[in-house]
Amino acid sequence: MTTSIGDAARPFSGGDLSTLLSPSTRLLGLGEPTHGVEAFLELRNELFRHLVEHEGYRSITIESDCLAALVADAYVGDGTGTLDDAMSRGFSHGFGASSGNRELLRWMRVYNKQRPPYERLRFYGCDGPLEITGAASPRPALIALHDYLAAQLDLPWSRESLDDLIGPDERWTNADAMMDPTQSVGRTPEARELRLIADDLRALLASHAPQLTAAPSPDDWWLADLYARTATGLLRYHAGMAGTTPSRLGSLMHLREGMIADNLDATVRREARRGPTLAFAHNRHLQRDKSHLQFGGQPLQWWSAGAIVGTHLGDQYAFAATTFGTRGSDVPDPDSLEGVLSALPHARAVVDPGRLDAALDRKLTPRIPADHTYFSLDPATIDQVDAIVFVKEI
Repeated sequence: MTTSIGDAARPFSGGDLSTLLSPSTRLLGLGEPTHGVEAFLELRNELFRHLVEHEGYRSITIESDCLAALVADAYVGDGTGTLDDAMSRGFSHGFGASSGNRELLRWMRVYNKQRPPYERLRFYGCDGPLEITGAASPRPALIALHDYLAAQLDLPWSRESLDDLIGPDERWTNADAMMDPTQSVGRTPEARELRLIADDLRALLASHAPQLTAAPSPDDWWLADLYARTATGLLRYHAGMAGTTPSRLGSLMHLREGMIADNLDATVRREARRGPTLAFAHNRHLQRDKSHLQFGGQPLQWWSAGAIVGTHLGDQYAFAATTFGTRGSDVPDPDSLEGVLSALPHARAVVDPGRLDAALDRKLTPRIPADHTYFSLDPATIDQVDAIVFVKEI
């Protein structure tokens, strides 16, 4: 019996997507092909509601600053602050302006109101405190880690000595350092000493974990570990910004993906007894194959956070890639993956990659996007995707 393209697809629903995933899934990565399109966030919200109500999920993590996300999580968890405050301070990358993200927090807060703490939904950010134009100062994470440990252990460093080594935050957040390594402070003697201190503090946190996690709130240790990996990751990233080799920009991509993967790993470990986690980020951060990008006139390639975390989780990690058909005057070529999927009758579809591949009667060509902010799916790699979510028009 011949399989058709239509046999590979169903109208989008959370249930139809879930049937394509391994029952052992602990982390589901839902990718989006571009940022700033509310249709993808609306789809994410619909999926998350299904996963919470029918599949036992209790957390979501998105491509946003992991420290800023603490503000949003406090709001959805116990109503700390206001929704407006959570939107303004709980997101990075301008994502706080999104109506889809606002609706996500509003719904999570309503869901949590009538439930005990152990059943409440949690909100995480999986990205580091990074923006396209640079990185944050390590001060907030490093000082918070120091203060947590200093309250329970004797440390050879004072808060004041760390403040002196860090210096003015403006030195770290200088946007010019992204393209000009001479503007970065990441390899100054002070920065090198801070990296050693941060590493030592993280080692102390790990080696004293039995004592520290026995304290009144084990969540405090988890928070300190978040500060530890953020501080060490930021200092490593700043050192990368100060590099002068031709591979500098590629190294920064690797470092960022490593930070995202570390945060995903930590979230899965924390949520292990409560349920699986939905991760929402760009396809390029969650895919299993190598990512490619032209940036600053250079061809870059790196392993995504999804590829990294997939090596740890095996079949406990699943990836659903989202793509779209028409966007204004940008209509996909009929011989592209998006062009083929555009023939489906559904406005939104869930596609089984295996059945789709079996139904194809020709080799597809990658879509050439009209917009540099959009990255098309490579038809040669759909065998590394557990599900494709297709939106016909945005």
